[in-house]
Amino acid sequence: MTEAQTIQKDRVLVIDDDVKLCSMLRDYLTRHGWDVTAAHTGASGMEAARRVRAELVVLDVMLPDFDGFEVLRRLQREMNPHVLLLTARGEEIDRIVGLEMGADDYLPKPFNPRELLARMRAVVRRAHVVPRADMPAAEATPGFAIDPLHRQITFHGRSIDLTDVEYLLLRIFLSHPGEVLNREVLCIEALERPHRAYDRSVDMHVSRLRKKLEVFPLFTGGLIAIRSTGYLFSPSMPVARMEEA
Repeated sequence: MTEAQTIQKDRVLVIDDDVKLCSMLRDYLTRHGWDVTAAHTGASGMEAARRVRAELVVLDVMLPDFDGFEVLRRLQREMNPHVLLLTARGEEIDRIVGLEMGADDYLPKPFNPRELLARMRAVVRRAHVVPRADMPAAEATPGFAIDPLHRQITFHGRSIDLTDVEYLLLRIFLSHPGEVLNREVLCIEALERPHRAYDRSVDMHVSRLRKKLEVFPLFTGGLIAIRSTGYLFSPSMPVARMEEA
């Protein structure tokens, strides 16, 4: 079976007002087995999203009618697909805001189509990844339980609403309580790519995960940022919550 045959059912919606870029991406991604639909405004992008129900949306932040963040909000409200943001190079605030809103990943423009393809594959693959055997499969840290079949984690019987990245991160933390895990390891394990200088992706995903854990009154632990290194998960003892590095 060829590579194209193995991924031919994956549908991607590209929402970008650069018509030439969309045409180039359609040709390139189609050759690699993707079913590509393109739209050039936020409104037409939402119409296409409702019609094609793509597994992945590649979404430009800058659109002529309303911005990509508004499209992201509407997508999450209606169908919640995986979203990879395209941002202007140097606009770090766009990347941070997008990740905080729940985007799976981002790629700054201009970009190499091969890197976009790799990021797209990683996003889709994370939704079906089988966690490593050394991660706990059932009762993990006290109070937490993992259902790998349904990719759910509960705390004292209450389900935690997690994205794919958050699910993988929490599994990693639960398998290494009390250990400092550096960003390089977390990036490889949860995002399937090397960590780069000034890349805040892991930090944003951990920040969202921390907020979701802290809403549980019985959770007395914490996700502690270790400056210039990574994070330490303390599962049960009270800890001083520290700001992210």
